[in-house]
Amino acid sequence: MVAVAHIMNATLVIPQLDRRSFWQDSSIFSDIFDELHFITTLQGDVRIVRELPKELELVPRARKHFTSWSSMGYYKEMMQLWNDHQVIHVAKSDSRLANNDLPLDIQRLRCRALYHALHFSPPIESLGKKLVDRLRMRSGKYIALHLRYEKDMLAFTGCTSGLTDAESEELRIMRENTKHWKVKDINSTEQRIGGFCPLTPKEVGIFLQAIGYPPSTLIYVASGEIYGGDARLSELMSFFPNLVFKEKLATKEELNAFAKHASQSAALDYIVSLESDVFVPSYSGNMARAVEGHRRFLGHRKTITPDRKGLVRLFDELESGQLRETSSFSDLVQQMHKNRQGAPRKRKGPSPGIKGKARFRTEESFYENPYPECICSSKA
Repeated sequence: MVAVAHIMNATLVIPQLDRRSFWQDSSIFSDIFDELHFITTLQGDVRIVRELPKELELVPRARKHFTSWSSMGYYKEMMQLWNDHQVIHVAKSDSRLANNDLPLDIQRLRCRALYHALHFSPPIESLGKKLVDRLRMRSGKYIALHLRYEKDMLAFTGCTSGLTDAESEELRIMRENTKHWKVKDINSTEQRIGGFCPLTPKEVGIFLQAIGYPPSTLIYVASGEIYGGDARLSELMSFFPNLVFKEKLATKEELNAFAKHASQSAALDYIVSLESDVFVPSYSGNMARAVEGHRRFLGHRKTITPDRKGLVRLFDELESGQLRETSSFSDLVQQMHKNRQGAPRKRKGPSPGIKGKARFRTEESFYENPYPECICSSKA
């Protein structure tokens, strides 16, 4: 939206955050981010105000859903809205700008907004750094595991592999009752085979063991409440007992300020994930993509992104006995992920064979990989 405001020569009002989600978080922008730093860092690019000026509160406004993955030309056309309105209310702001084929200055502005202007609020920054220091004191090195195995994600994706009938029904009812989730009838088996499901805690354990990490590896688990609780986490702990959560690293007093504020709590996880020696997401959601892109920007820090579709096939072969030797399974997993560990590569374009606007949906997100526009290459 910073880039869109720049293109349209608009003043950007500090955004209001979504409060309808599963987490029901009442946080405002300044609870999570350093608002003054955001405004001043970008003052040469776009004018930003904390709230709509009083004289504009009652004027007729255009409520607009900008089209996803739109180009510069689209927003130049949208400037005609200024002919009739002084205020444009953008109802949804995610993925409204194209990933590719934008001018270099616009792409770099996006990175300036992301990696220079957006700093977490001082209380979040302070505690996040303390958590990183405490992890370093324990082991020197650690893996950050973004374990996206929470109730909302499983209900949204329709993934029920390994769950009880009662749990599967609970998730179906949640999906049915959430109005802004458009897809209601989902085939869980097809989702899993297609690689569209988060890895289960058990699958993560098998995966990390196959990649070559020893049981003593210190793993920080970045997540909300795991669906199934300790019973499901124990499946991961049987492989890697040295699991750490922020609730164990921080005192109750330190975490009190973030209680019932899932976005602020996630910001702590973001900091610990960003600074980790290795980052492993169990699912490619918004936060996982943002962390991966940020780590690339900071020097292509090691990020292992599981090939979920390929892994499901191997897991099933292992389960059925087709793969008997643990060593051969590990060899296959390691070969599969040889080029999925954060090494420099250009952002992927659309999938071949897909036409029309649907192809934009298949492009790799700019926020997942801002290379090459925002990352300098050495001449070597």
